[in-house]
Amino acid sequence: MASELDQEVARRRTFAIISHPDAGKTTLTEKLLLYGGAIHLAGSVKARRASRHATSDWMELEKERGISVTSSVLQFPYRGHAVNLLDTPGHQDFSEDTYRTLAAADSAVMLIDAAKGVEPQTKKLFKVCRMRGIPIFTFVNKLDRWGRAPLELMDELEQVLGIRAYPMNWPIGMGPEFRGVYDRQSKVVHVFAAEGRHGESEVAEHSVSIDSPDIHSVLNERELATLKEEIELLDIGGDEFTREKVEQGQLTPMFFGSAMTNFGVRPFLDHFLELAPAPTSRLTKAGPREPTHPKFAGFVFKIQANMDPSHRDRIAFMRVVSGRYTKGMSAFHSRLGKEVRLAKPSQFLAAERTAIEDAWPGDVIGLFDPGMFRIGDTLCEGEDLLFDSVPRFSPEYFAIVRSKDPLRRKQMEKGLEQLSEEGTVQIFQQLGMGMKDPIVGVVGALQFEVLQYRVEHEYGARIMLDRLPFSHARWVVGPDFDPKKFDWEGNRQTVQDRDGLPLVLFRDDWALQHAEEKHPELKFLSAAPMLRLLENTGS
Repeated sequence: MASELDQEVARRRTFAIISHPDAGKTTLTEKLLLYGGAIHLAGSVKARRASRHATSDWMELEKERGISVTSSVLQFPYRGHAVNLLDTPGHQDFSEDTYRTLAAADSAVMLIDAAKGVEPQTKKLFKVCRMRGIPIFTFVNKLDRWGRAPLELMDELEQVLGIRAYPMNWPIGMGPEFRGVYDRQSKVVHVFAAEGRHGESEVAEHSVSIDSPDIHSVLNERELATLKEEIELLDIGGDEFTREKVEQGQLTPMFFGSAMTNFGVRPFLDHFLELAPAPTSRLTKAGPREPTHPKFAGFVFKIQANMDPSHRDRIAFMRVVSGRYTKGMSAFHSRLGKEVRLAKPSQFLAAERTAIEDAWPGDVIGLFDPGMFRIGDTLCEGEDLLFDSVPRFSPEYFAIVRSKDPLRRKQMEKGLEQLSEEGTVQIFQQLGMGMKDPIVGVVGALQFEVLQYRVEHEYGARIMLDRLPFSHARWVVGPDFDPKKFDWEGNRQTVQDRDGLPLVLFRDDWALQHAEEKHPELKFLSAAPMLRLLENTGS
């Protein structure tokens, strides 16, 4: 008989949704919550007539702009499964947050706009999923509008992304004629009824076997003939479906629907939770850690400050990798080298939190953070363990930060420090200047706007940003590195990161290439964790 740990692992699903901006990711997230029973009315991100905002967009700036700028954790039960849905920003300027969140996911849903197909940001995120080796499921969205032919989209997935697609269902019509989907496994047609409420509630659905005489009551002769012809083409020329190919990233199960109208959302959710993997092992410096290992272990992949503005709290989001977490337990903090108490555990529906007593592998829980956690920290019961680090990316945009009000300087510094620990921005100190006129680095320019907004609204300090002409940052390794001599060569500036490690800002590609050629004795690294590893090993 399976143990309680085995049973809890088997019923969990932890996944992220990836897409290009405006493909409908937050809308799909909202509809999955609707069908999971987590909410009763789905909000819309942009629709003017909608009376609610999306549940996953909890920050005021997100509601004002109609975009997601921070990852949300959304948890709900559905038909015996415990679902952990990691909603990520779609805008490319916040891709670093998305990359970190994928480190906590066991699978990914790739959302594609039926009219636009595979878009640039989708390609980038697909590559990250490929590197992490996680299975990818595809949901073709916006079938309620005219788009490209499904067979053309299948071909594009193979030509652009190098992955074959297996349609689990097939759309009946498109645009105003989009009626429903055909389930290839059960050979059942699901026809949906438009309810005129902009998808706020579950849509009425009528299911009929394609071989039943009743099929003529839901599809006319033309629709039925077209459907049978397309299904025959798929059966003859399509790939064979195997779970092994899906798990190995060779095949993506493909679904069709409209998140806006709810057409096809429930069939997708049912199939996805059946096919998606349960929590998987995670690599440590000592080898893989299996979820069924009896001792608790987990890692921090996200820190969020001020989710509750009235309490100015800080939450560390931890992915449970193995064993069982119980409320109030202590664990060894690998970076600090000591036992710490994991206090006030919560589970989340965006900003809404619920106190919990325990958690299992695959779950994402929020821990009260008094300032002792960082992104990438490992926590383990009874031993010193170290998971592969969560990447910290090299910024591409830089600015000097100045306070508009000298009397609010302490508030500014606190805001910068906390938002840096959260991973929203990276803060660098000019040599010999400490926190006087610090330099902030971001991966996307829109993060500057978020930084100014949050420092003002969450910490009460208004700031000015003076943009700098640099476009690359590299951590430097080498015993002969002298910042003063190095900076005299021009087109670059040496600063320090939050750990006091030297980092050089370069004006352009040429400046970086010139430095690499002139100083072969130095190593220029684009990721900070690599530098720490080199220092720890003495190489």
